Amino acid sequence: MPAKPLYYAHSAQDELGNLLPYEHWQTLQSHSVNVGEMASEFAQVFGAQEIACHTGQLHDLGKYSEAFNHRLHGGPPVDHTTTGAKIAVERWGNVIGKLMAFCIAGHHAGLANGNGEGDNRRTLKQRLALQFGADIPALDNLWQQEIKLPQNLFAPPLKANAHHPFFSYAFFTRMLYSCLVDADYLDTEAFYSNLENKASERGGYPDLNALQHNFNQFINAFRRRIAQASEQTEAEKRNAALNRLRSEILDYAVEQAAQAQGLFTLTVPTGGGKTFTSMAFALEHAKQHGMRRVIYVIPFTSIIEQNAAEFRKAFGELGEKAVLEHHSTFDDGKLQNEATKDKLRLASENWDAPIVVTTAVQFFESLFADRSSRCRKLHNIAGSVIILDEAQMLPLNLLLPIMQAIKELAQNYRCSVVMCTATQPAVQAENGFYRGFENVREIAPKPTALFDKLRRTTVQHIGTQTDADLLAKLAEHPQMLVIVNNRRHARSLYDQAKNLDGTFHLTTLMCAKHRSQKLDEIRGRLKNGEPCRVIATSLIEAGVDVDFPLVMRAEAGLDSVAQAAGRCNREGKRPSENSFVWIFAPEDKWTAPPELAAQAAVMRLTADSFSDDLLSTQAVAAYFAELYQLKGSELDNKKILKMHNDTGQSLDFPFQTIADKFRMIESHMQPLIIPFDVEAENLISSLHHADHIGGLLRKLQPYTVQIPEKALAALYKAGRIEPINEKNFGKQFYTLIGLDLYDEVAGLSWENMEFLKVEMLVF
Repeated sequence: MPAKPLYYAHSAQDELGNLLPYEHWQTLQSHSVNVGEMASEFAQVFGAQEIACHTGQLHDLGKYSEAFNHRLHGGPPVDHTTTGAKIAVERWGNVIGKLMAFCIAGHHAGLANGNGEGDNRRTLKQRLALQFGADIPALDNLWQQEIKLPQNLFAPPLKANAHHPFFSYAFFTRMLYSCLVDADYLDTEAFYSNLENKASERGGYPDLNALQHNFNQFINAFRRRIAQASEQTEAEKRNAALNRLRSEILDYAVEQAAQAQGLFTLTVPTGGGKTFTSMAFALEHAKQHGMRRVIYVIPFTSIIEQNAAEFRKAFGELGEKAVLEHHSTFDDGKLQNEATKDKLRLASENWDAPIVVTTAVQFFESLFADRSSRCRKLHNIAGSVIILDEAQMLPLNLLLPIMQAIKELAQNYRCSVVMCTATQPAVQAENGFYRGFENVREIAPKPTALFDKLRRTTVQHIGTQTDADLLAKLAEHPQMLVIVNNRRHARSLYDQAKNLDGTFHLTTLMCAKHRSQKLDEIRGRLKNGEPCRVIATSLIEAGVDVDFPLVMRAEAGLDSVAQAAGRCNREGKRPSENSFVWIFAPEDKWTAPPELAAQAAVMRLTADSFSDDLLSTQAVAAYFAELYQLKGSELDNKKILKMHNDTGQSLDFPFQTIADKFRMIESHMQPLIIPFDVEAENLISSLHHADHIGGLLRKLQPYTVQIPEKALAALYKAGRIEPINEKNFGKQFYTLIGLDLYDEVAGLSWENMEFLKVEMLVF
């Protein structure tokens, strides 16, 4: 062994697993410096470069020990993460030092609770109490020559929220943690890629200006086409007027992009071109303010492909490279083997693309997460324009912490947030919402007038409808859409109606690729005037571009009713008085869960007062005001804000507990990969032999179905699914064995009682 350097961060092995000579290993000094520099660069956007740099330098400090050297040669595991945390607190005290310590101590296992109890993870207090030479290895003093640390560090440049100051500090800690773990993974990934002579799969993205140029060309080409379109018939005239209005809305929004960064709303009725208008604003706003990317947040996994595909098309030849879709999360928490965890973490997404299309679950759960694989992307959110599509669909029980996170992004992380919706939730202080959003600017021209111009439906409540009533209506109307509240009701209704010509069933038990194919078929039939009867859950409501003459919607919140209405006479080809949206109460056996029932009750109240125009801006404002009043303290029923506030000056944030409590979907869902077509089979085969996952997860996303954990366990027990590449990734990636449980019309379909019982709970 050479005299210097004595210490290494990572060993190197040949294909057979034999250790290579030391000159192929990564020195500890090189890794510490690289991670420090990279973390500093990541944190620059929110002014925390110095703190991030030293957090990076200290993260592997425990590797300056004989015990860890022994570990690299096949010895027992060594705690190398506590050391740097202890040094940070010793040097920089109980504020800055502690925030850094959380990050350093948790860079493998995840952010721990500060005090009290931790689930399978020691608290930070317990970690900091460990003694050098007794509990953790003593350090070689060489580290002080190789890593230069300042005596003092300045506090982060945070404008702490007046009502929730400690929330600001916890949020900052997660951001700092993100800079550290992403830098750590990227440097480790670069070292091993270089060792194996593999090219990095990351980076090389087109810039936003080039994307904007292509986007504008696409919009202008569309405008030229519509200008040349025939305006002979009444339907053609209506369509031309609609397209002109969409153009006006887009141009007006882009004019607003020069306004200062912060919070915006885009209140446009369904069909008013919300998707492209918000993107046009975001690209111009990003250019005006030197921002880095656009993150488009969608309520449902089911429409992510559609939106991503639309954007790719609009960005032309740059689209494929520029747009990242990120929906499913594979959870490294289940993995036992540290080396395996590292492989999976390296493959996890860090959102470095210029356009990210993701789900609200993925976005907000990541902001409150504790695991490195979910947190590593957070620093890339800073300096972004965030578009919240269908902002009214955010879960009520977590509304207050979500609002606090949005305020934080705008206040401290150079973000602008655009809340897009046809039914703007009344969450602003000026609407009487206690501590609601302030200084929110509307970027659509005169929303109330727009709603009058874009009225395309007549909404009526028609009372209780049994399944027999629904079937009679399906038989009577050759083109109609029925939306119900849970997957089992949709399936039951479909089974009774499937003999009718052109009957379809849409469910999240189909993988995205399958749903896309079905939707293409549905659009084709609608266009050609053929019978087309669709029975679906709410997945069809947000952003799915279909146009029915008649829609029936099981009782839900007014926002869901508005979404359903957006699937009726979408193109404005028929007069509004002949285009009906019928709201109905389903029979008792399909009763909605309490949350949905409460929203339905407020919707019925609103319908009594605004029966002539249930979807007017006034009706929507009245609905949300009533709903928020009814819910009161339940708008944070997990006490997320209280847990942050209660830490007080101690800063002992219960990170692990918060992450566990902040679940936007209660029943924990797990991805199951479906061997749907030849492409899916080839990807599954590649995963079977993969050592590094690389871009495979991204490509597999359209072939996954989300099912409850218990349903996954029942399938495994019955031998109907198998883990893929268990040796490398543990029981992490499961695939369905064959397609006998995958139905052409219903997706994943298994008549097992245990499975069905769990499925009943999925709304």
